[in-house]
Amino acid sequence: MLVIKTRFISIVSILCFVIIVFYSGFIARRGDAQETRSRSGSWEREGAAKYLDDRMDIWFANAKKLRTGQTETMCVSCHTTVPYIIARPVLRRAMEINAATPQEARLIEETTRRVENYSTRQPLYDHSESKKIESRGTEVVLNALILTSADAAQNRRVPSGATQEALKQMWEMQRADGAWDWLNFGLEPFESIDGAYYGATLAAIAVGIVPGSTENKPAEKDANIERLRAYLKEKYDSQSLFNRAWMLLASTRLNGSMTRQQQEALLKEIQGRQHDDGGWALNSLGPWRWNGTVAPFRPPGTRDVSILEQSDGYATGLIVYALRQAGFPASHPALNKGINWLRSNQHKVQVSEHGWQAWRAHSLNFDREHGGEKGEPWRRMFMSDSATAFAALALVASD
Repeated sequence: MLVIKTRFISIVSILCFVIIVFYSGFIARRGDAQETRSRSGSWEREGAAKYLDDRMDIWFANAKKLRTGQTETMCVSCHTTVPYIIARPVLRRAMEINAATPQEARLIEETTRRVENYSTRQPLYDHSESKKIESRGTEVVLNALILTSADAAQNRRVPSGATQEALKQMWEMQRADGAWDWLNFGLEPFESIDGAYYGATLAAIAVGIVPGSTENKPAEKDANIERLRAYLKEKYDSQSLFNRAWMLLASTRLNGSMTRQQQEALLKEIQGRQHDDGGWALNSLGPWRWNGTVAPFRPPGTRDVSILEQSDGYATGLIVYALRQAGFPASHPALNKGINWLRSNQHKVQVSEHGWQAWRAHSLNFDREHGGEKGEPWRRMFMSDSATAFAALALVASD
């Protein structure tokens, strides 16, 4: 009996030893895999998706509420809403998810209501006549972009009824010069003296992705589109590098907007602004004027230049994505360096109770990183919303 017990204990000891060795090896291998993953600069699609969804929920909860028919809707934004509707469908398809997110569905539904209540909806800003005009021009472009993007994500063969109405409203608000009145608060890069050109690139993207956009186009729409093309071409040389990067992206959607020679010349200029670490900084894609017409140009608030001089996710993501969409190969030295920078700079970010995997970019107008009146936690990440969306777009386009 004692011999049996001794043998049993020996067998158990051996089994325990084998389990410990196996488990230790498993932990070591897992650690090695994590370390290898870190060294290879891979990125977390799920983390990026969660960040973008959470940020849209925060925007819905905190954004300005607008009277829309008998209900209210949230206003839309260039820093959060626009990159979300462009990037989120691409990201979920890369994750093999076909169904729209609840945030996408809500954004489409609210935009549809805004379009349906065109004549009576409350403008984005209505405290002065000039802001009402700017608000109407800005919103018709954003509504068209949101709904054409939704149609494209759903692989529609023809635009939805709401999309057709949104495009009709957009063309009705087009100025004689081919652009649209645009919100101007002296805030770069979206709402300043050069904002109308940025808005025109968004309109070009919207037009270029309309289902069936190259087929049976009515003559009056051709005139509108040609007016838009003419504006983009005429104003191109005087634009900031940021606006011209958006023009590059728009040219991949609206044919005939930019020649290959212009694209290659832009790439050379972009390379001249690339940092040694492979990234780009939004601050260097200026000049930023903040509505000034004579240098030196000054922002409305204090900025942390030490942060702004560093490579950031928005500038790098936008440039890499636009160049990839224009057909430049990921193996191109400048793009390869930019892609590697993006793979290495998705970081854990803690804001209040939220912990996210995100790429950072920072306000060109105020120091939002160190508290104060302009540094509320939910506003602190505005430019990082654009950064994370375009970093994800760039990486999906390059994987």
